[in-house]
Amino acid sequence: MRDMDTTLNPVIPAPGRPVSLPVEGLTCASCVARVERVLRALPGASEVAVNLATGRASLRLPGPISGAVEAIGRAGYAVPEAVTAIEVAGMTCASCVARVERVLAALPGVASASVNLATGRAEIRHPEGLVARADIEAAIARAGYEPLAPAGPDAGSRPDTGAARRAEEAEALRRDTVRAATLAAPVVLLDMGGHLVPAFAHAVHGALGATAAGLVQAVLATGVLAWPGARFFRLGLPNLLRGHPDMNALVALGAGAAYLYSLVSVLAPSVLPPGTAHLYFEAAVLIVTLILLGRTLEARARGRTGAAIARLVGLAPATARVIRDGAEVEVPQSGLRVGDVVRVRPGERVAADGILVSGASYVDESMVTGEPVPVGKGPGDALVGGTLNTHGSFDLRVGSVGADTVLAQIVRMVEAAQGAKLPIQALVDRVTGWFVPAVIGAAVLTFAGWFALGPSPSLGFALVNAIAVLIIACPCAMGLATPTSIMVGTGRAAEMGVLFRDGGALQRLRDVRVVALDKTGTLTQGRPTLTDLIAAPGFATDMVLHLAASLESRSEHPVARSIVAAAQAKGLGRGTVTAFAAEPGHGVAGAVDGHRVVVGARRYLDRLGIAAGALDAEAARLSAEGRSPLYVALDGRLAALVAVADPIKPDAAEAVAELRARGLVVAMITGDAAGAAEGVARQLGITEVSAEILPGGKVAAVLALRARHGAVAFVGDGINDAPALAEADVGIAIGTGTDIAVESADVVLMSGALGSIASAIRLSRAVMRNIRQNLFWAFAYNVALIPVAAGLLHPFGGPLLSPVLAAGAMALSSVFVLANALRLRRAGGRIPVRADHPAV
Repeated sequence: MRDMDTTLNPVIPAPGRPVSLPVEGLTCASCVARVERVLRALPGASEVAVNLATGRASLRLPGPISGAVEAIGRAGYAVPEAVTAIEVAGMTCASCVARVERVLAALPGVASASVNLATGRAEIRHPEGLVARADIEAAIARAGYEPLAPAGPDAGSRPDTGAARRAEEAEALRRDTVRAATLAAPVVLLDMGGHLVPAFAHAVHGALGATAAGLVQAVLATGVLAWPGARFFRLGLPNLLRGHPDMNALVALGAGAAYLYSLVSVLAPSVLPPGTAHLYFEAAVLIVTLILLGRTLEARARGRTGAAIARLVGLAPATARVIRDGAEVEVPQSGLRVGDVVRVRPGERVAADGILVSGASYVDESMVTGEPVPVGKGPGDALVGGTLNTHGSFDLRVGSVGADTVLAQIVRMVEAAQGAKLPIQALVDRVTGWFVPAVIGAAVLTFAGWFALGPSPSLGFALVNAIAVLIIACPCAMGLATPTSIMVGTGRAAEMGVLFRDGGALQRLRDVRVVALDKTGTLTQGRPTLTDLIAAPGFATDMVLHLAASLESRSEHPVARSIVAAAQAKGLGRGTVTAFAAEPGHGVAGAVDGHRVVVGARRYLDRLGIAAGALDAEAARLSAEGRSPLYVALDGRLAALVAVADPIKPDAAEAVAELRARGLVVAMITGDAAGAAEGVARQLGITEVSAEILPGGKVAAVLALRARHGAVAFVGDGINDAPALAEADVGIAIGTGTDIAVESADVVLMSGALGSIASAIRLSRAVMRNIRQNLFWAFAYNVALIPVAAGLLHPFGGPLLSPVLAAGAMALSSVFVLANALRLRRAGGRIPVRADHPAV
């Protein structure tokens, strides 16, 4: 009987859709069991299986895939994330952005989707391998827009296809504007000429007759709407029918209503109430013409907002002269290979990143560092592709090409920052979701109100005011307010040698109250020199230096290098080192030629039980003079005190003074002895000092500063600064520092000039002020003028707004926002110049 039941009741498939996720960190069967356990705990999850060999987890899941990704993360493993970038054509306003983001976010597996109106670019974050590009493109097409292959971030890609597409779009808009104006001019002349010059109206009606004059206007208006104005109907009506109207739909409804009403007035006036057969062809054609004009100006302005990226991409030369078989061969940029030797002549740009192998010159690196003074280069020096050779000729061996070059990485950083959405954008996103439908609703209410309550002929008043409401509403300005300011601001920052790796840092940097700086390599040049060696009684100075330098030769620390350099300068050899051990933040220890040697801070000797009090007074004196004392112990006895000094950067005092003048608290966080740190702080005017901080303690120091003063920006350059850079509200890395520090930071100062910190803060405040201005204009414009267009002020003696004036106002609102954003090209102040550059 049981068998019969099984036969009669087919197996019901498990609910949910199949999901397969890559999982990082799986190393054993226990890992597999743990991941399976957390996935089975998800509501509705079934058919859970994790494969250690393939590193994938499969299951059926009715809920969002993000739940499975989060569960795997909580178990201690990771699902690698991928970012798919795609350009989207056809977006014209904030409603378009909201629509595209909505359809992309609804795709199975998508964690988040961000669309930027100013760049026309969408970025979709999703688990690696889970979302196909074809699915993304299909979703964009279903939403009514055109997916395009993104312009490559590789600086070597030529031409910049994104810029070329935008230029083509601007030119197409210009042509359509000229066509619309040419066809609209006779319509305006026939209609409005009669109002301005009654004799002209009599002459036209006498020559053509009223009906023939109306037919001429109808033919010309049809040409305007069907030819240059067709884009509004082609894009707007499908979106309207899908239930997601946009700016194009508003224009199509407004211009189309005026045109159809006028057409009925010409061809069948009897179907309209007596006295209402008026012509509004001039409103229809001028709406299209003025909005095309506004979009043309907008497209030209948008091109300028992305000028910084275009200039960066254009720095890479199209061709390079490669030395092959002793002869110069000109090859395209894409043909360069790692290891090629490239010849660069005076006045030419360096073709790729590499090492100078012969010759010498001065190279203008302002495109990377923001510093206009050329830098001397000789054999063995690194060169950056895109920089300008100003004097001599040289050969370089190519070290990286294409997407791996510094220039390509800068372009990617700037593009990522320009595509970011700031927290302030959240308000705009909430409003734009319902803005266009609300405008259409307001237009319907306006029509109904005027038709029911307006003076005779009420139908004419109702139509004109409803069209004015449709046309004057401008979601374009709201959509452009934030991204255009970000684009121009981050581009201007890149020109100054300041790279925002995270666009959100623009907003956070404005709110910073404390700037905390690492000392070595940030405030100082990071090239310490040995200034003092005081031997304890019974020890010879040269012997101590020989043993200490031998031990420190195993260390990469700048202080270690200074001790080694001092021994080399005295001609002291190196001993044999064994059992070397380094204690970060404390010192080093090991055996040298049979002696047990320790070099480090006082706390290191205390921990090892070595008495160091005999030289404490000398250590205090050296610290007060701004030098860093270190103790040397041999075979368990205090042998000497050495001191190193790191020269302060020439621009440090001025940079600190400027930050303090702006009302910021300036603090120093360093692992150096308190006396040495206080000495440097006194010279620079820094009052908040946290000294003798171990690498792990810098995070605690940042937290303490935040608790006392507010948001913290931390500036550092070393590996040990990475945790503090990540913890700070804004991490600022010196571009001449380690890769780990740069990767942990939100902002990178490419030149290392400390004056760039104040420039970045000034720029951040200017960008946020500009965004607030744009948003105020965008919202105030709509809030103030939509009621005027609806005629709400007319009963109180206020004006009625012509649809033509409404079209002009709408077109100018977007242009205003873009023009205001372009003012940021002069923001940020002077470009900082390091005083230690050689003059040319």
